[in-house]
Amino acid sequence: MSTPEDASAKGGLGLNQTMGMAGQARRHGPQILDHGVIFSLWAPSAHSVELLEAGRPPQKMPRDAEGWHQLLSPTAHVGTRYQFRINSDLVVPDPASFFQPDDVGAPSEVVDTAVLRDSILYSGRPWAEAVIYEIHVGTFSAEGTYAGVEKRLPYLRDLGITAIELMPLNDVPGRHNWGYDGVLLNAPNARYGRPQDLKRLLRAAHALDIMVYLDVVYNHFGPQLNYLHSYAENFFTARHTTGWGPAVNLEGPDGAFVREFLIENALMWLRDYGFDGLRFDAVHALKDDSDRHFLVELAETVRHQLPGRRVHLMLENEANQAHLLDRQAGEARYYDAQWGDDFHNALHVLLTGEDEGYYRAFADKPLEHLARSLAEGFAYQGEVFPLHDAPRGEPSAHLPPEATIFFAQNHDQIGNRALGERLSRLVGPEELGQAMALVLLNPHIPMLFMGEEAAAETPFLFFADWAGEAAELTREGRRKEFSHFKSFSTPEMRARIPDPCDESTFQASKLDWSSIDLSPTSARFRALTKQLLTIRRDKIVPLIKRGFVSAQRTLIGDDAGAGGVDVRWRTAQGDTLQIAANFSERRLPMPDLTAGGCLWRGGPGDTQSLLPGDIIVQLGSA
Repeated sequence: MSTPEDASAKGGLGLNQTMGMAGQARRHGPQILDHGVIFSLWAPSAHSVELLEAGRPPQKMPRDAEGWHQLLSPTAHVGTRYQFRINSDLVVPDPASFFQPDDVGAPSEVVDTAVLRDSILYSGRPWAEAVIYEIHVGTFSAEGTYAGVEKRLPYLRDLGITAIELMPLNDVPGRHNWGYDGVLLNAPNARYGRPQDLKRLLRAAHALDIMVYLDVVYNHFGPQLNYLHSYAENFFTARHTTGWGPAVNLEGPDGAFVREFLIENALMWLRDYGFDGLRFDAVHALKDDSDRHFLVELAETVRHQLPGRRVHLMLENEANQAHLLDRQAGEARYYDAQWGDDFHNALHVLLTGEDEGYYRAFADKPLEHLARSLAEGFAYQGEVFPLHDAPRGEPSAHLPPEATIFFAQNHDQIGNRALGERLSRLVGPEELGQAMALVLLNPHIPMLFMGEEAAAETPFLFFADWAGEAAELTREGRRKEFSHFKSFSTPEMRARIPDPCDESTFQASKLDWSSIDLSPTSARFRALTKQLLTIRRDKIVPLIKRGFVSAQRTLIGDDAGAGGVDVRWRTAQGDTLQIAANFSERRLPMPDLTAGGCLWRGGPGDTQSLLPGDIIVQLGSA
């Protein structure tokens, strides 16, 4: 650290004194000492920064040559509210704030996340046992809080769910949001409860042997109340662009501070709150030409800093980069798995016949895309992707099945629809049951979206509590997004699209638990889910742990959306898991079934043919 340019205002300590007391303490966010709190802000674009501590006059924060402004306040403590004033004008929250009790634009609160750490760590579960249940905290329960999720944990445990994945919690402006437009990455959204309430949810889940994962977003920041451009211009770079504008800067000296900030955020969730894993949103938008890519540094740092813990790291990666999922001595070298969008898209085309938007890239050969995903993880492994007219993906046949997470629904695939329809509104119960069996009984890691286990019909719409210009741009952008779809080709048709910034859109997306608890259809699907997950636990998970070494796929019938698939996975010990499914409306010839026992058959017991909607899961032992 350089010598500060000047001393702090009366009542504070200079930067050289501050660092002498703090040692190698974290610089991002408030650092709590026995005799005060060190406040830090990386603001290389700012001429001056003042600490606005509640109940005290403004205090000028000394700056070093790297753009760090730091000050030790002897009067600050846990619970103190504070803000920063930039260039004697702009008042901002701490970008590394650990809690915003009164929303993003209000003062930050000093919180000691270290006191949340468990003295006895939950051991977690092996990755092979993961059955993930994705949750949006604000719409999962009537309360829309961590406590509302906690109440349903025994229900999820009894179904066979072994992990819940919370959509992003980082604070965003307003009362409701999906969470992917966060501006304060360290601050869990106060709408859901205080940090202690989040910690209580994790402890309750762990007591039931349920892991808890968190979705985090490092590829962009939200459009409202994000002040980083005002005092840290180099937090972003014009060298790369994304769908959200200039990319987050991960390169060069300034990029080192950004990398440190993001990695420390990941460590905070895992170390302090005790999350068992993280899902990283849209990592293909993390543009980095450094010799050591940020994603590699992130994974290596997490695994080095948290030895002996089962920490599961997951990607959403449109680039299908198989090398990030490589194994070393049977363990994930960097990331445990990637979301399997290819599998979902091909399955969706087969079930619904839809071929617009991103489904267009899978509509030509849906059976082949599905079969290849099942056997090899990715459907696109370097072939030209029609939507981009460029190669997409890397070879993935060498990866084990558990390197991809499969699902028939998730927040994106439902919420990115104009009307937010779930699959239960698009297909009949037979197709819905077939999809459930296929997702839960294949050897890839399965994921369900909240309510899917009960065939819930409530929509999950895109919603955000923006105001002013941001709200209008969001409304216009939402309608423009669907203008090329046949169902929304006219202004009158697009007028049916719910306003994402209207309170009613958020309320309509809440799960209807009265229906789930009382509906006969819901009861049947909950029973089906539990039955399938019991089979998975007892028969399929042991095979995953043993390790599959090969897979083969065969198409049944034709590949024009009127056929089926036959996929077989084999362990080194000679066990064979087989799935045969008919997605057509006609009978198909019965494939040769591996000798052994039938784990599941979804249709009538015709021994000569596969009937429409049929699915057979067969297990042959060595």
